[in-house]
Amino acid sequence: MFTSIDAVWMARALELAQHGLYTTHPNPRVGCVMVQDGDVVGEGWHRKAGEPHAEVLALEQAGDRARGATAYVTLEPCSHHGRTPPCAEALIAAQIKRVVIAASDPNPLVNGQGIDRLRATGIQVDLGLMQAEAEALNAGFVKRMKLGLPLVRVKLAASLDGRTALVNGISKWISGDEARADVQYWRARSSAILTGVGTVLADDPQLTVRASDIDMYGRQPMRVVCDSRLRTPENAQVVAGPGAIIYTALRSQMRGKAEVIQVPADKNEGVDIPSVLRDLAARGCNEVLVEAGATLSGRLFESGLVDELILYVAPVLLGPDARALLKLPLINEMKNRIELDLLESKQFGPDVRLHYQVKR
Repeated sequence: MFTSIDAVWMARALELAQHGLYTTHPNPRVGCVMVQDGDVVGEGWHRKAGEPHAEVLALEQAGDRARGATAYVTLEPCSHHGRTPPCAEALIAAQIKRVVIAASDPNPLVNGQGIDRLRATGIQVDLGLMQAEAEALNAGFVKRMKLGLPLVRVKLAASLDGRTALVNGISKWISGDEARADVQYWRARSSAILTGVGTVLADDPQLTVRASDIDMYGRQPMRVVCDSRLRTPENAQVVAGPGAIIYTALRSQMRGKAEVIQVPADKNEGVDIPSVLRDLAARGCNEVLVEAGATLSGRLFESGLVDELILYVAPVLLGPDARALLKLPLINEMKNRIELDLLESKQFGPDVRLHYQVKR
């Protein structure tokens, strides 16, 4: 059904979609290429929620040359009126001849309906070219639409012997400048950055993106603190500006400029993490980056809520008394171990970044 030329143009559409990596939240990252007689007549990528979608931008660039062209789109064109008009109708009005789609849209408002609308007017629609690549680019959006949960990515830095801090809690800095700079890109692509009150009290982090070469069009991820007993200081940096949320098991009380939300307590009297994640998903969070200590990170792994692990390993040894990577319950049988698949390894200065996916 697909030719090698189709693959070339879809690869270009995926490349365009990547431009929205840091900006499209809560929308998916989408790219589109219009091809007429072997020539590209229009290109577009979705930049920001509320602004034109990839198909509309490509059609504007193509103009009259869109008539009879083939459109390569990384995600099914929308068929409903949201912040912008439906893209399926725009493609129909432009008299596109064929639409090649990488993946269907899991959004219930769209799923299959955009394809059906195109086919109903006689447009040839071919679905599934580079589907895995398109879904990987929007893994958080797909998970949120299907399960009502965001993709959860835990970031940790450790020594070669798996330690994250000295016995006295000092952890600055295990990893080097290059590795810490790389973290900014993972923050930038996330909808929210989540930490625990222990990290707030120990390190007073800002949890903001601070990289001059990342153009986020003014967006910053939400800053989220799990704080069951509401110990976050009112002058903590994490709650110094808008966009901060504290989840607590106590009656809501303001902390700085943060929004304080009461959720159920878990069996250990901490905040119920699934409730936190469901609320973040309801707020449009596709990807959540966890930058927390061994306790909260361990609870997330124990609960089976982690999708990916970003681990920066520094070529140092801290010894057996230093703090462990994760606090996990005792595992007595190998069948109960947590298994990971290595997606990528990359060096940053003296440190190595290991990117894992948690096996289900």
